[in-house]
Amino acid sequence: MKPHVFVDETKERGLLVAAAVVVENDIAHARREVRKMILPGQRRIHFHKEREERRGQIISVLRALGAQVTIYDATRYRSVKTARDACLVALVADVAKIAAARLVLELDDSTRKADRDLLYREVRAAGVADQLRYDHMRADEECLLAIPDAVAWCWAKGGGWRAKVRPIVVDVREV
Repeated sequence: MKPHVFVDETKERGLLVAAAVVVENDIAHARREVRKMILPGQRRIHFHKEREERRGQIISVLRALGAQVTIYDATRYRSVKTARDACLVALVADVAKIAAARLVLELDDSTRKADRDLLYREVRAAGVADQLRYDHMRADEECLLAIPDAVAWCWAKGGGWRAKVRPIVVDVREV
């Protein structure tokens, strides 16, 4: 039951990265449940574009999946690149500790090369190059990226939104 980790971010109030851990045995079920939430005409769930009522429905489904999310808070950094690099370094160290099989980051073409260079270096430094596969994917290619997308958005919004996802947030790491 190797964990898979799905990662997305928000830059709304400084950089926050959310990493959702889903164990292998739960992935097929989780994908089915998330796909059920995609409306006709939608290619994916993009949380900030959803209506408020629907956001609540999506959160309820995501909470029931059993995913565990860690928030990497890099809001103290002025540079988005520095903040992102700090998050990815911490993320790789954590992923190595749990012996994850796969790391999936939502694809952002503007950061892909820098991410791949950093991941290549950090995965080897952590000694997990033979065990960990990492990919950049679009959210319409991997529906489980909806989990960190929603949690990152809610965490950045704060207040009641943060409270709704708090049960699945297992750690908040300031990097």
